[in-house]
Amino acid sequence: MGHFGRLEHVESKFQAGLVSEADRHSEEVIISVLKKAYPHSEVLGEESTHAGTKVRPGRAGPQGRWILDPLDGTTNYIHRFPVFCISLALEVAGDLKVAVIDVPMLGETYTAIRGEGAFVNGKPLRVSGTARFPDSLLATGFFPDDKTALKEQIDLFARLVGEVRGVRRAGAAAYDLCQVARGVFDGFWEKNLKPWDVAAGQLLVEEAGGVVMTYSGGAHDPYSTSLVAGNEVIAPEIVRRISGVLT
Repeated sequence: MGHFGRLEHVESKFQAGLVSEADRHSEEVIISVLKKAYPHSEVLGEESTHAGTKVRPGRAGPQGRWILDPLDGTTNYIHRFPVFCISLALEVAGDLKVAVIDVPMLGETYTAIRGEGAFVNGKPLRVSGTARFPDSLLATGFFPDDKTALKEQIDLFARLVGEVRGVRRAGAAAYDLCQVARGVFDGFWEKNLKPWDVAAGQLLVEEAGGVVMTYSGGAHDPYSTSLVAGNEVIAPEIVRRISGVLT
């Protein structure tokens, strides 16, 4: 928060958006804390990964892997749009166990432990009960650097926006998944997200009673290349429409 509105260095990463000193400082602080508390755990962080830090491929082992986005929604942050967050998840032996997403400008902290539910500031979360697709409010994201993927996403958007009450684009996937878990958004879809964008949000949605899957309707994990999340009615409806557009 000390950097907010006072940035001096903003750079572009190849097909990975923007990065600022706030992103890097946030990651340094969080990794330092994690390494002291859990010296044998790996950390998969967005900025250190882009800087060339090697992370063992495949799923995390028994010591666990922290999956960290130190500032999700960097473009929002740079332009002083107050929707941005810190996303942190713990993966152990291929399974997501713990999630924390902090939204500092809104004073919201989302937490989940596998099998123990999802919460915001200590209050339980539950996905929406919307049962009709035309009644749903959806969310998605756009990434203009990949023109092929952008065209595909625009085609999907054009199909879905005409069938629902509305589609929102907050600019931070982790935050969008929090709102699915909270029951604000009935569903969310996006492609080419990274593990640090979705790991914590996936666990939050699942612990709030929702489902997370790929565009093909298969099982999703943080390393999947496509994501659909929502309640048990709306998420499959999104997948059905995506399959109709992509085929």
